[in-house]
Amino acid sequence: MDGRTAATTKNPLPLYFRFERFERALSVAGSVTDSVRIAETRRRRLFTSLCSMVFLVNMARIVFAPLLEPFRDTFGLTAGAAGLIATLAWLGSALPRLPTGYLLTKVPRHRVILGTGGLLTATAAFTAASVSVPMLSLGALLMGLASGVYFIAANPLISELYPDRIGRVIGIHGTANQLAAVVAPLFVTVVLAVAGWRWVFWLISLATAAATAALYVVARRATMPTAGAADRALLVALRRQWPIVLSGVAIIGATGFVWNGVFNFYVTYLVETKAVSDSVANTLLTAVFAAGVPAFWFTGRLADRVPRVPLMLSILAGFVVSLLALTVASGLFQVAVMSLVIGFVIHSLFPAMDTYMLGSLPDENRASAYAIYSATMMLVGATGSVTLGTLRSAGLGFDLLFRAAAVGLLGILGVLLVLDRIGWLPAGGTS
Repeated sequence: MDGRTAATTKNPLPLYFRFERFERALSVAGSVTDSVRIAETRRRRLFTSLCSMVFLVNMARIVFAPLLEPFRDTFGLTAGAAGLIATLAWLGSALPRLPTGYLLTKVPRHRVILGTGGLLTATAAFTAASVSVPMLSLGALLMGLASGVYFIAANPLISELYPDRIGRVIGIHGTANQLAAVVAPLFVTVVLAVAGWRWVFWLISLATAAATAALYVVARRATMPTAGAADRALLVALRRQWPIVLSGVAIIGATGFVWNGVFNFYVTYLVETKAVSDSVANTLLTAVFAAGVPAFWFTGRLADRVPRVPLMLSILAGFVVSLLALTVASGLFQVAVMSLVIGFVIHSLFPAMDTYMLGSLPDENRASAYAIYSATMMLVGATGSVTLGTLRSAGLGFDLLFRAAAVGLLGILGVLLVLDRIGWLPAGGTS
């Protein structure tokens, strides 16, 4: 043997130390890998808890519509008074959005979300125990308020948990939200078959309490993102981000205005204009919302892969075309197909819009600017139903009103296309 081999054989310690350092390096690498895996698991559990919460907060504002007749029987309400209760749930969802944006400059997002869980638990129980119309009305307003606060806090948090796949997680979260809209009528029907309407709210209260407790445990163990730590001034966010806020309101505010009127009068429109029965019309309205489930799932993923502005404008164009096509559809088959198409298209716009907004806004302004956008577009969209109803009462036909709305959206689309062409519309990126 040569000299080097002999030296190694006589003194094996250097080789031992090399193996010891190698094993230590492997141990450190394994610990890092385990830490990353644990952090990812906790983040996934947090996201799953948020999907459970969004299902419940949306359920809380949807269930009022199918409960209007039981409310009328219990409290002797007129149709208008009963309708006002359902309206209060949606009004409650719109009112707290801007104040929540300010709250998020002071309080971490996950704590605000936990607060909404506690609020919904209490207010659902309060509503279940209602003994008067004012008490029931206040319960509806407060349950809606919990949902409004939730969305403003949760959407920015979700985008910060997964900054590299915002569209995908917004789509999944939105799918859970949309499932509540589909399940709510069936849930109410089953509960009414075995118990009174109050049990609808007792069950929501109990489920929310359990979901909030689970979220609390998961949030304590998870490492929260710090991306929004510098978001501490609502008005500063507006001054810095007004172009993207304004573009978002122009797209979703105007479209939401039209959609609010369309879906609230959809059953009436089908019965009066398409000559279908009440039961078929209600089934088709359910189909409109059911089509939103795959729309959220698919479009959320698509928004991570393609330029966001062209995607949004294409969806807006699709909504205009589908709304016009609905007015000329004849026969049950054509009307059913257009109901599915319009449901898929309009619900595709929501995840595309949220991905555009949350993916484009910088960390230091995200929650504040998103709150301003959300509050403004909700207020604009909420007036669509009363506007359409007033014009219909004045003698204008549904088809004429729908076509006029489509033409109006087409004009807005044209302006947005020009602004995008000359570079004045915020691009939003592709993730």
